Parts: sequence; structure tokens; C-alpha cells
Amino acid sequence: MIRINLLPHREEAKKARREQFFVLTGLVFVLAALIVFAGYTLIGNAISNQDGSNEFLKKEIAVLDKQLDQIKRLKEQTQALLARKQVIENLQRDRGETVYLLSELVKQVPEGIYLKSVKQDGLKVNIVGHAQSNARISALMRNLDASPWMEQPQLLESKAVVANGRRVYEFGMNFVLTRIKPEDEKGKK
Repeated sequence: MIRINLLPHREEAKKARREQFFVLTGLVFVLAALIVFAGYTLIGNAISNQDGSNEFLKKEIAVLDKQLDQIKRLKEQTQALLARKQVIENLQRDRGETVYLLSELVKQVPEGIYLKSVKQDGLKVNIVGHAQSNARISALMRNLDASPWMEQPQLLESKAVVANGRRVYEFGMNFVLTRIKPEDEKGKK
């Protein structure tokens, strides 16, 4: 019988399998290292891209903040200009009130009443004067109440005094001017 000794062949096969195992293990480690390196590289690139995007957004936000500040300043200036315009419109509207007041007072003050002072504070008017009798003061109040330019006459006081050797009644009175609307003003002229 022929005997073949397979021990060296087995040892060579074991050695070849061992070498193959180490080569495959080395390749797996190299492949794993490449995958980890690629992962870190991709993540690093993604982070740097995101940082670049964040910096760009910060710059754009700063530009927009400046524009918002400019818009806020423009709105404040617009409000200030509108307030000025409103003041001018009020002055323009009210500039004729004094003329109407004096003209209407001339028409409404009955004979026998002499005005010493006329003070206007906005729409409120205060008059102080002398009258020959309390009846004339009452007539003045009725005339003021009936006037289209004046309303709410209110007698503050009436007292008898002697002026220039004559007995007269000194009085103080308040009333309110009626606000003129632009369409009413055109109709009354």
C-alpha cells in the first residue's frame, strides 16, 4: 500500500489560510479605516459648508438689521412729519376762528354791554365786561347760545359795582367756540 504523508500539505494549507485570514483582516482594517476617514472627511466638509452658510447668513442678517434700523428711522421721521402736517392743518383751520369770534361778538353783544377783556384758550373763551343791567347780561347769554359760532355760555359772576360814578354790573362769562368743519366753512362764506 502506498502511503502519502499529507501533514506538510495540511500545514501549508493552514499556513495559506492563516495568511489569507491576516490579509483579509488587514484589508478589512484598511477598508474600515478608509470608511472612517471618508466619513470624517464628509462630515468635516458638511460642517465647513454649514459654517460658511452660517457666516453668510450672519452677514446678511447684519445687512437686514441695518435696513430695519433705517426703516424704523424713516417711520419715525414720517410720524414726525405727519404730526407737523397735522399741526399746520390745525393752524390753517383755526386761523379764521379769531376773526369769526370777534365778528360774531360784535354782532351778539347787545347795546349797554362793554367788554373789558376777551381771552381764548383753545376753543374756550372767557369774557369780562360791564353791563347796564342783569337783563342785558341775560340777553348776551341768549344771543351767544343762538349763535352758530358759539355755544354753552356760562355766567361765572355778576356783581354790582360803581364805575365813573354810575352803578354797573361787572360780569365774567365763559363760552365755547363751535369747531368749523371745512365743508361748513365754505357754506358759511
